[in-house]
Amino acid sequence: MGAQQLLRAAALCIASLAGIANGALDFESVQLQDKDVSAFSAEEFAKGDPPPQSSDKLPLCKAWPGNADWPSAVEWRRFNASLDGALLQPDPPGEVCYQGPDYNAAKCAYLVNNASSNHYYIDDPINVLTQWPEGNTCLPGLNVVGNCTRGGFPYYVVNATTVKHVQATINFARNNNIRLIIKNTGHDFGGRSVGAGSISIWTHHLNAFKFLPSYKRGNYYGPAAHFGSGLEQYELFNQMFLNNVTMVGAGFRTIGANGGWFASGGHGNLASLYGLGADQALEIHAVTADGRYVVANEDQNSDLFFAFRGGGPSTYGVVTSVIVKAYPPITTVQSYLSIACNPPPDTNARATLAPLSNVTNYVNDTSRFWDALQIYFKYKQTIVDAHGVDWDYLYPLGNNRTSYSFRVRTTFPNVTTTQAIALLQPLYTQFAAHGFNFTLNTEEMVPQPYAGTSVTNPATLSSLGLTQTRYRSRLLPRKNWASDTVFNQTFAAIRNSVENGQYTLHGLGYGPSNEVAGYPGRTGAVNPAWREAVLHIALVTSQPIGLTAAQARDEESRIQGYFQAWKDVSPGAGAYMNEGDPGEANWQQSFYGSHYPKLAAIKKKRDPWGVFWATTTPGSEAWEVKSVDGYPHSQNGRLCRTGVKRI
Repeated sequence: MGAQQLLRAAALCIASLAGIANGALDFESVQLQDKDVSAFSAEEFAKGDPPPQSSDKLPLCKAWPGNADWPSAVEWRRFNASLDGALLQPDPPGEVCYQGPDYNAAKCAYLVNNASSNHYYIDDPINVLTQWPEGNTCLPGLNVVGNCTRGGFPYYVVNATTVKHVQATINFARNNNIRLIIKNTGHDFGGRSVGAGSISIWTHHLNAFKFLPSYKRGNYYGPAAHFGSGLEQYELFNQMFLNNVTMVGAGFRTIGANGGWFASGGHGNLASLYGLGADQALEIHAVTADGRYVVANEDQNSDLFFAFRGGGPSTYGVVTSVIVKAYPPITTVQSYLSIACNPPPDTNARATLAPLSNVTNYVNDTSRFWDALQIYFKYKQTIVDAHGVDWDYLYPLGNNRTSYSFRVRTTFPNVTTTQAIALLQPLYTQFAAHGFNFTLNTEEMVPQPYAGTSVTNPATLSSLGLTQTRYRSRLLPRKNWASDTVFNQTFAAIRNSVENGQYTLHGLGYGPSNEVAGYPGRTGAVNPAWREAVLHIALVTSQPIGLTAAQARDEESRIQGYFQAWKDVSPGAGAYMNEGDPGEANWQQSFYGSHYPKLAAIKKKRDPWGVFWATTTPGSEAWEVKSVDGYPHSQNGRLCRTGVKRI
């Protein structure tokens, strides 16, 4: 176990033993005091009314390193001293691959060959898993050319281990007009955890946990858990083992258990049974743009309690901890289906084009392959209505429009194997009626604890590695399954984007309705489109390295042509921002629906200074990134106000 993992384990253990003092986790009891501010005025709390955001007296852009508006080296040293040395200026990990004083062949080889199979990137204070938003300025590689530059990575990082660190950083950034970003694990596909010329609050070590056997809040009475915003999903799963409970969590173990996942809704394997991650919150603790530590629930700061639960990340404040509902322990039963159509005969080609291992069903006719998939996609509503969730990928194999691979995992919570078989058997009966000899493998359908097995060595957890992934997604509503005509149109749009567009498709069937969300989930800011959804579906692409800005815009235009067909068959529906397009047209409606006006008003009230900013979040229209590389939606550039004229 590495130093980072030891630090996290020790912090989690100490905080759990310390318990909760006055409703706060131990690290939340360490707060910025008046004596701290009097000693260093740059950390003063906000006071008085700020000028209107449209005022021509305000700086046009955020401060920039090297410019006169950037704090001096002396001020940065004083700031670091006030944080007890928590201020970091880390280099991009890939720097060791570039010729220069930091070149290290062995470390570079490790990054390229090993770092993706362990916890390395998750524990890095600066890196995010998706590289294109920061400008691809320092990619690791064995034979790289050019120079490594910081690009869209933050200039400074504060390794926050107390609320005081969070408060001081917010105040320092606001008072010095510095761009502020928030990062935990770096599971970010849209560029919301990076930003050129910024200071980053790294919440990764705010990972305390406290189990509450009996908790009362409003209409809820029962077990709950209070944990920090840096807790990872594997740590939450481990706590479920220790306390013999179930809590709603993300599907991948290195995703933060709240953070950005939680702030935009947060789906997982229990979405059709208990709702989304945001639906679980009973109370939220945070630091707002004025630097104040607040507690938000139905009775106090109710506007923030609404907004934090699905209203977008990095927008209203820095969440430090949440209290969520806990449920009795449950098991899940999973089933797998895989279908390949005309896979390439070359084993090496098959391995590089798409995962084809353990495929159990083959179809040699392309038209028949699509017939089989249409049967399955129509059955998704039945799976969702049984509180199930499915997770599928559809890959074009090559560029010949005849070869494909489809893989899906279906999860049913709180059922027996016999019940799960009964739920799926009608699907396979339909397959057989259409001449498909697909067999339901009942031997693999053994009930397993929802949390799986405990993780004793987090270094073994894959970080997924660095990617160039881009998503464009849609939450297809129940009405698209209401008639054969509408469903056939929907499936035709899906097929066209894969068959003729040659894009990878990722789909998740689930139904986090208002009824499922329960109390108080249904009163949060979760996009109303979730409540009608049967299928979250995404087109997945990779932005190639070396793509020019013009080529990127051309590719964007091409994929939008296929994506528009999805919108045409689902008018008024929305999308999941965490796996959505940062270039989404009319993103206010797509990501937030009818809640957007209320969320924008809360943002304006709570952050009139514009301290927090992330792309496609409420109020973000007031700012834009002046990208230095010209790539659409890149964060490699200075953050400046929009619509402000200078005479």
